[in-house]
Amino acid sequence: MSSESSVLTAAPRTSAWLQPHRIVLILIAAALVLASVFYMRWDWLPGYLPIAIGGIWRTIWLLLASAGLGIMLAIPLGLVQATGPKILSVPAKTFCTIIRGTPLLLQVWLLYYGLGSLFPQFPWIRESFMWPYLRQAWPYGLLALTLSFAGYEGEVMRGAFAGVARGQLEAARAFGMSRWKIFRRIWLPQAVQRALPTLAGETVLQLKATPLVATITVVDVYAVASRVRQETFVVYEPLLLLALVYLCITGIIVFAFRKVEGRIPTRLG
Repeated sequence: MSSESSVLTAAPRTSAWLQPHRIVLILIAAALVLASVFYMRWDWLPGYLPIAIGGIWRTIWLLLASAGLGIMLAIPLGLVQATGPKILSVPAKTFCTIIRGTPLLLQVWLLYYGLGSLFPQFPWIRESFMWPYLRQAWPYGLLALTLSFAGYEGEVMRGAFAGVARGQLEAARAFGMSRWKIFRRIWLPQAVQRALPTLAGETVLQLKATPLVATITVVDVYAVASRVRQETFVVYEPLLLLALVYLCITGIIVFAFRKVEGRIPTRLG
């Protein structure tokens, strides 16, 4: 019975790919790939491949680190906005408003050219173990990306926490559960489940924001493409390759979040 059902489900999927408009799109995509291979210049690629791989890794690393640290900040930001007290909720709301109301490029420049220019004036900072890191550009880019992600996701988590039914929390208290256990086992999982589709979209937007760190000399994949254009005067090929890299990373992000979304309802019952 299971084998028959699997065959029946596989048949519609196969026939869906054989629809005329999908076949035309596949042929167009194949033609574009062949045209880009045979009619464009790719002789520059072997020489820049090592730094391109390094730039891709740096982009992925910045994305994962900023999104991971950002969501860790966004959860308490959203929680205090949804529950209070005002002494915590007002600063959290102010932080999210400032972050969401100012351009990310401006935040990157303020941290790098503003905060980064203040540190060398203090001898105790220059003599500390942090100075080899603070004199580089990537910590300021990572900090700006993290704060930006936390500001946007703080508002998302605020709505997610507020959307959890209060009756479930009151029932958990009636059963004698502690506040930490209620938060860990009921409130946080359901809030994350509600926010997950939005988090997926915001993570993709975070990926698209990472090229801004190239403006403060961080060599990510966008900076590598710009360097190729400046040194070889080849314009379209690096941009097409850059678009392909971002499309691949975006596809991985979307696929991963869909897998997580498919598993969470089962775990929550």
